[in-house]
Amino acid sequence: MKDVYQYIEDHKDQYIEWLQELCMIPSVAAQNRGMEEAAEHVLNDLAQKINGETQLVSTSGFPVVYGKVPGTRDKTLSFYNHYDVQPEDPIELWEHPPFEAEIHDGTMYARGVADNKGNLMARIAAVHAYQQVRGELPLNIKFIVEGEEEIGSINLDEFSEKHADLIQADGCIWEFGYRNADGRQQVSLGVKGMTYVELVCKGANTDLHSANAAVIENPAWRLIWALNTLKDENEHVKIDGFYDRVQSLSPEDKVAIRELIYSEKEMLEQLDLSSFLLNLESEDLKERLIFAPTCTICGIESGYTGEGAKTVLPSEAKVKLDFRLVPDQDPHEILKALRNHLDKHGFEDIEIHEMAMEKPGKTPYNDPLSETVISAAQKISKMEPTVMPMSPGTGPMYVLCQKHGIPSVSVGVGNFQSNNHAPNENIHIEDYIDGIKLIATVIEDYARK
Repeated sequence: MKDVYQYIEDHKDQYIEWLQELCMIPSVAAQNRGMEEAAEHVLNDLAQKINGETQLVSTSGFPVVYGKVPGTRDKTLSFYNHYDVQPEDPIELWEHPPFEAEIHDGTMYARGVADNKGNLMARIAAVHAYQQVRGELPLNIKFIVEGEEEIGSINLDEFSEKHADLIQADGCIWEFGYRNADGRQQVSLGVKGMTYVELVCKGANTDLHSANAAVIENPAWRLIWALNTLKDENEHVKIDGFYDRVQSLSPEDKVAIRELIYSEKEMLEQLDLSSFLLNLESEDLKERLIFAPTCTICGIESGYTGEGAKTVLPSEAKVKLDFRLVPDQDPHEILKALRNHLDKHGFEDIEIHEMAMEKPGKTPYNDPLSETVISAAQKISKMEPTVMPMSPGTGPMYVLCQKHGIPSVSVGVGNFQSNNHAPNENIHIEDYIDGIKLIATVIEDYARK
């Protein structure tokens, strides 16, 4: 692969420019901003840069960009990515413009550069470099690039149901990946699932003067009391049946936890914290991070929270909750259990609005794709990678992969301070170039498996 690596080095300025061009498009799905332009840009990149057979596949929302590049063997590797990004707010906290993709001291800053345009372009560049040096690819490549990941992949299930033929592959490289603080490449073999809901508690038909609190129920208090029934001070979720389907750790899982390098000190310093939740550390910390389901308050809204005082009794209170799920928890079962729990505790009036549902997905350690990516990561970084049995995060992996019997592995070009979803999102240029080499290595090696 030395010839391919050298080509990548010789053309890295071109590949950096490709990424900058994509990052300059503010493709914010939540605001329907720049979405058509971004989809067309990715479509043209697949068609013009790597001679892909392309199409825009319509959905009930933003389209999926699909591309296929034929190879010499009857084997197929797919790449899942997304062209949408998070809003750039709060804009005042950015040190560099979020949609100009400026490079400072070897780091590129842009909304979406780590999540997920850097990974997408690294894969396009890897295919391009391989083609330029070797002529033909050693296996078929598919690109599945959606436009709604940052708003919950709300129409990807529809795409999955209607276009199983486009999805079919022997393995899939998933969207994300990072380097740890010590420089080790993370390789993730799965993602947690999710039940994301909004609870709404209603009181009077209008906000009232707070003097009425003596005789009128406050929905904010009622919602707080309901939330207090969900979880105890030891982080144990008290919903009946919540843990019933949680799998026990396999011997392989336990080995992975022992060998997993998690930079505890660096993470605490980065977050300006003195300790982790429940004072967890070492293997207990890693096991909980990866294999424990969660119940998290993402945001609460009620009454007046502006500057100064306003004596008001709010008419409504809302909270957004996410439950991160592990194999074999089912998001729809968790939703039903939540409804039963609230009813059991006398909160039948609290509404539940379903917002996002994802099943967890996981790939075995000994799958050929897992072995290929782990080996490639070691080869490029010259360090043993950190193998994550599952990512603590969530994505639509199940509907595109496990549902169709396709193994999936995540690896990418981010770093542990990439600031995904936050101001000053970034990747290091060196990681981006290494990411291109890593994917080119996976293409070469996986074709032989």
